Amino acid sequence: MSGCPFSKPAFPMPRQCPFVPPAEYRDYQQQPGPVKVRMWDGKDAWLFTRYDDVRAVLGDNRFSGDPHVSGFPSLSPARNAVLDLEPAFIRMDPPQHGHFRRMLTKEFMIKRVSEMRPRIESIFSRLVDELLEKGPPANLVDDLFLPLTSEVIAGLLDVPARDHGFFQEQSRLKVLLDVDPSIPKAASDRILSYLDRLITERAQDAEKRTDLLSRLIVEQVRPGHLTHRELVIMAELLLMAGHETTANQMALGVFSFLTNPDQLQLLRDTPSLLRNAVEEMLRFHTIVHYNAFRVATEDVEVAGQMIRKGDGVIALISGANHDATAFEQPERFDITRKADHHVAFSYGIHQCLGQPLARVELQVVFASLFERMPGLRFAVPLEAIEGKGDHFVQGLEALPVTW
Repeated sequence: MSGCPFSKPAFPMPRQCPFVPPAEYRDYQQQPGPVKVRMWDGKDAWLFTRYDDVRAVLGDNRFSGDPHVSGFPSLSPARNAVLDLEPAFIRMDPPQHGHFRRMLTKEFMIKRVSEMRPRIESIFSRLVDELLEKGPPANLVDDLFLPLTSEVIAGLLDVPARDHGFFQEQSRLKVLLDVDPSIPKAASDRILSYLDRLITERAQDAEKRTDLLSRLIVEQVRPGHLTHRELVIMAELLLMAGHETTANQMALGVFSFLTNPDQLQLLRDTPSLLRNAVEEMLRFHTIVHYNAFRVATEDVEVAGQMIRKGDGVIALISGANHDATAFEQPERFDITRKADHHVAFSYGIHQCLGQPLARVELQVVFASLFERMPGLRFAVPLEAIEGKGDHFVQGLEALPVTW
């Protein structure tokens, strides 16, 4: 590093290429222990980038995921605006975290999600039919992937189809990190207001319905295990986490196959590699790359470094997923790789509850997309395709294609 030998690198580091983690992560993996970095507000945090160290932090409940605990690192003013809202259970520590998470577990078990596959396939097939009938060009983010993932998660909650576009727009605003903090907060307020009305209406005949919200009203709200407001917050989490991230992963997956035609041909020749391909996409891109911020609640030693109580910690899952000690040639997109030990869904008690659903959606898309659209290719020069940079959810601003 250049400059004063006692200065700390500023976090986050800009990506040299929008589709791979910053080169600094790789450099830090060569150093013993974590690196101390300086955040935007002048405070310090410990940065972990190595696979084993990231798992050690995320698997240790002495590191809190509650942003209201003193010392929790701040990513940006806009991110603070979101974290200052009423907390969803993913930002709680035990035992509260487990109390709310268990209410949703059975909805996202592999068996239950597998039963959803035919419906997901039907939705995707219909959307592709509509796209082909309309004809090229198209933006796959807005014209295919967001409609698919929105319809799937909204179907779980029985949200009216006319409102899907509203949630897509608000979720995009909520994950922006480099804007006026009032923008993500206002987006969240609009979503919460909508869900408050929806759940109030749903409660009138919940026992006659089969959707997730109705089940929670009957089984959790009415017996007093969950308040109406807590259900509103939980529903917002499900809607936001349920489509924006997966849609971005689909777009980046297409990008990776089109820029690695040998891997696309391999998938076409060997369809049995589909599950491998999905795991490699998840590892390679690590969509929610800033989601593992923590604060030590007591003194903890990790990788030979004593982390003191109150120290902020960033466990970079995108760094871990590009650690050469865990993944050979990590900068190479390789669908023959056994990558299912990646941490794209985080690790420990806070790992993504909806990962079985995300995997099924990705498998459905990449099982047939290139077969249905065999001539799929970029509609603009490669250099015109923009990544989302330092947004909380990594992805593409748009994916213009033709066929």
